Amino acid sequence: MDRAQKEQLVDELGQIFESSGVVVVAHYEGLTVAEMQDLRARARDVDASVRVAKNKLAKIALEGKPCASIADHLTGMTVLTFSEDPVAAAKVAQGFAKDNDKLVILGGAMGETALDVAGVKAVSEMPSREELIASIAGCIGAPASNIAGAIGAPASNIASIISTIEEKAA
Repeated sequence: MDRAQKEQLVDELGQIFESSGVVVVAHYEGLTVAEMQDLRARARDVDASVRVAKNKLAKIALEGKPCASIADHLTGMTVLTFSEDPVAAAKVAQGFAKDNDKLVILGGAMGETALDVAGVKAVSEMPSREELIASIAGCIGAPASNIAGAIGAPASNIASIISTIEEKAA
């Protein structure tokens, strides 16, 4: 890799570190190609990404970025899982680490907040952006459906009383 390619890689990593809601650092020693492809596929399904980069270049790219605290974790065979959604990458990494002992989560960062292993696990247990939007939409729609039910209830009650009276009269 020549100097220009290294500079381009540092720029790409800098963009990733700048725009990501969460970055998770893990050791991947012993993962097979198929297992790594599985991790990438899981990440792709939730709009997250997985990247293996040289630690030295990643440390250079981290300088002055909000998630610079992860530089201490960049030793050995490390893989970065990241996403704009502050929860998606953590969920993918944590879920894959549960299924595969070869992926060992070291920590991460959510913006300027450094995360240890327990922090990454806590973030992975939070609801995703889509789940939050769905629950908010449900909360907004619930009063309207309750009002509609309350308005329709008296008419339904009257109809059932009338039908009961008709049955007794017949």
